Amino acid sequence: MINGVAEINQNTDPKDAAEKLSKQTTKHIYPDIWTELRALRDMVVELNVHVELLQRENSATELTSLGTRLTTTESKTSDLEKENADLLSSSESRIDQLERENAGEVELSHEMFFFVSSEKPKVAFYAALTDAGTLGPYNTDITLKYSKVFTNIGNAYNPSTGFFTAPVKGVYNLQFTVFGYHAGKIAVYVYKNDQRIMANWDNNNNTVHKYFTKSLVLELKAGDTIHLVLPSGWSIYDSSNNQSTFSGSLLFTL
Repeated sequence: MINGVAEINQNTDPKDAAEKLSKQTTKHIYPDIWTELRALRDMVVELNVHVELLQRENSATELTSLGTRLTTTESKTSDLEKENADLLSSSESRIDQLERENAGEVELSHEMFFFVSSEKPKVAFYAALTDAGTLGPYNTDITLKYSKVFTNIGNAYNPSTGFFTAPVKGVYNLQFTVFGYHAGKIAVYVYKNDQRIMANWDNNNNTVHKYFTKSLVLELKAGDTIHLVLPSGWSIYDSSNNQSTFSGSLLFTL
């Protein structure tokens, strides 16, 4: 280039020399710029290729990670299914055992029931009426409540109501004694449930005392009741000597 400049200085005037130098300079500059642009383009292409490769590698890594996690999950699922199967088998075994035990208990319960049922129920009571002396006469019928209880095996007699309630179906023996002291008329009615089944009375004729005793043998169902009633216009007497009494017992079941 120095030779060119010297040549321009020798053969041309300064103005022509300047223009020629400018053209030569431009000619040398432009080719360098295109070279750099091509280099930049190649670099960009290379970077794009590199980026695509990285993306592919990342995708492969993620797929590998997902595959590992899936395998782990499947393994845990398999373990859980095995544990559930073991628990189910254990539960079924326990249920079978409980069913066998319950069956044994039910069988034992039935045996005990038949054993107890085969025993004769124990039912017996004996009670006196009152220490108040003469009761009546009244203008209406009243239920006699034998309040002095001496025996009440099976608790079938209720002194609060005066009712005897049959606990089982069977044949019962019932007995009562009616005493009168300075009373003109003594009487007692016998009721089974709400039906009168016996009427008993006696006239004292102003003697010092009078009494009578009656017995009944009745077939009763479980829940049947027996009670005694003092009819209106009649009297009965009792004291600490227990002259008026009511008693009963189960002879046998049916």
